[in-house]
Formats: sequence, structure tokens, C-alpha cells
Amino acid sequence: MEAEWSAYSQRFATSLRSARERAGLSQEDVAYRSGLTRYTYQKYEKGESRPGNPANPTLRTLLALSQVLELPLVTLIPGDAPDMRYR
Repeated sequence: MEAEWSAYSQRFATSLRSARERAGLSQEDVAYRSGLTRYTYQKYEKGESRPGNPANPTLRTLLALSQVLELPLVTLIPGDAPDMRYR
């Protein structure tokens, strides 16, 4: 399960980075506008929440990021989520 979650976090990180680049924003811009520190935002773009732990942003953070990037939330979240019922 951890390997699946880690891989999923990496897909989220790629999606987030691509959306930011398409919006023409820096990491610092997105972090500031969404109420995050630059360090925290950088970790999300690396697929981590804390060093060595897969990203697991709160719903509030996800909504803020989608609003800053002017995208529907579903656009940022990869569709092929691991089955969390058996964690």
C-alpha cells in the first residue's frame, strides 16, 4: 500500500508542477497565494509532505491550490487513486 501511495503522490506532484508552469507562476507565488510556506509547497511538488513521507495535503490546501491555479480540483488530483479501503 505504501508503494502505491508514494507513486500516487508523485503523480500528484507532477500534476501540480505542470499546472503551476502552465499558469506562469513561480513556486513562491503559488505558496504565498495559497497560504503555504514556500518550503511546504516545494515539498508538495516533490511528492512529499515531510522528508521521506508521501504528500498528503489537507482538503483545505488542495482547494486553495486549485483556486490559485484557477483549475477545478479534479484537474489537480490524479484519477487513478489507490484503493484506500484496505490500508
